[in-house]
Amino acid sequence: MNAEIITIGDEILIGQIVDTNSQWIGQELNKIGVSVYQISSIQDEKQHILNALKEAENRVDIVIITGGLGPTNDDITKITIAEYFNDTELVNYPEITQHIKELFKRFDVPYVHESQKGQALLPSKATLLKNRLGTAAGMWFYENNTVFVSLPGVPYEMKGLMTNEVLPKLQTTFELPFIYHKTIHTVGQGETAIANRIVDFENNLPSFIKLAYLPSFGRVRLRLSAKGIDKVLLEETLALELEKLKELLPDIIVGFDADTLEKQVGEKFKSENKTLATAESLTGGKIASALVSVPGASGYFKGGMVVYSALLKQSLLDIPKELIEEKSVVSKEVAELMAINARKKMQTDFAVSVTGNAGPTKDNNDKEVGLVYIGIATNTGVEVHEFNFGSPREKVINKTVNKALSLLLKNNT
Repeated sequence: MNAEIITIGDEILIGQIVDTNSQWIGQELNKIGVSVYQISSIQDEKQHILNALKEAENRVDIVIITGGLGPTNDDITKITIAEYFNDTELVNYPEITQHIKELFKRFDVPYVHESQKGQALLPSKATLLKNRLGTAAGMWFYENNTVFVSLPGVPYEMKGLMTNEVLPKLQTTFELPFIYHKTIHTVGQGETAIANRIVDFENNLPSFIKLAYLPSFGRVRLRLSAKGIDKVLLEETLALELEKLKELLPDIIVGFDADTLEKQVGEKFKSENKTLATAESLTGGKIASALVSVPGASGYFKGGMVVYSALLKQSLLDIPKELIEEKSVVSKEVAELMAINARKKMQTDFAVSVTGNAGPTKDNNDKEVGLVYIGIATNTGVEVHEFNFGSPREKVINKTVNKALSLLLKNNT
């Protein structure tokens, strides 16, 4: 069962807003066994909408449309869909009018504007989908063996309609397959290196299981996806293939599904009853931000310093001016003292420090772009690791964050 998502709105196409609706809808459809075949964003223009609907009808079973259902003149989705189905008769729904009145009363709006009254008019072929959170009703059409669903573009209204109306109705309308995913988090190798290690595994996967690579700087997520009608077979086979991957990649797998690298670091520190501090230069607080993105981080992460300038390294972390002048801020010696002194000042069991040159130029320290030092201090000593993450700047910064977290996860000193 395939679906297409069509988002309508010039504001998406000009980059004024980001289309988060499609991402969320795709995730929710996948959970009930519907595969998203295509996502399109189109203009608030009648012919463009008509063409998009026709093309979608020819290739998928379900078409989900968001946007263009408001009361203003630029919201033309409803009348355009009515034209597409040759449905010029509009039916008045008094319950929509009553709902709008109650909604306005709740927000102390004294009267319903004439344009809002038009929200109660729907094409006669439409099945009403009640929008409890806004004024624009959702619409369900079933024509030529294809389901068309039209939803408002406001994210929280769309989500309410999908959850309460659309998803349950799709599940009762169609016999849907099961879809299962398993995400494997890896660090330390790129997708090409990983692919070379598991080429035989990938070539011998059952036909109903697919493997996808989802790379980012310093991390690669592997996603195993199983689809079919035999639930038990899917679950058991997916579990077997996952075990094979664990055996093939034991040195780089750090977690599964929601168990991200950040979460794994947190679990390690909580289980060992250890505390952690950060001292960051080139990453500008991104390591601390990654750590606190995990609920419960306050149990082990005590705080961090962003010492971006040489002056702050001296005043906040007691790095001698003479050392900086001799070795530069991008050096093993400075990274070492940053970690040691951050641990002392914040009174923690561990401290991680990072200093380096993210580029795009050598600046005045004459160190190569991409050169990074990561220090980890504990009560038994300090280790400093040297890396060159190349360029561009974004890559260097993000790979530094991921490598620092990976070292924390594996450090046993």
